[in-house]
Amino acid sequence: MQGFFEIGHIAKLHGFKGEVSLFLDVSNPHEYHQLATIYLEMDGIPTPFLIGAMKPMNNGFVVLQLVGINSEADAKRVLKRAVLLPENMLPELDEGSFYDHEIMGYEVIDRFRGKIGVVQQVMDHPSNPLLQVDMDGREILIPLNAELDKKIDRELRILRITSPEGLLDIYLS
Repeated sequence: MQGFFEIGHIAKLHGFKGEVSLFLDVSNPHEYHQLATIYLEMDGIPTPFLIGAMKPMNNGFVVLQLVGINSEADAKRVLKRAVLLPENMLPELDEGSFYDHEIMGYEVIDRFRGKIGVVQQVMDHPSNPLLQVDMDGREILIPLNAELDKKIDRELRILRITSPEGLLDIYLS
């Protein structure tokens, strides 16, 4: 979806009056509690929906009432849909921070080992997010914890890191 980023998905129905539970799959769900509009992926097209009401719940969930969705049957049409926002709503980040979706396809260069490979995805495990890198057909997983020294070059599409000592040796031996 060019020009959009995914913030979560419609997880389930909430009651019988058209309300749904939205799971916000983001680092800080509270940053999205004041939205007026969301976009749902409908047949490959980002389709805008006005938010009539939003009630934060626990663990990244919010209960949504979308304008025009007033029954259980209406709500079933939006179940399991990806929830999107325009990329221009993302705040700019410094060179040491990035959005997970932003670095897909970036070249990863280690300070000591040189070129490692290409970012395939960020695996968002709650206790330890991992950077999945393809190194000539071999999968390398690098912890993306706060201690990982990283710099992003958006213009050249390069992620420069200093990997933990010994980590790459596991993959290269």
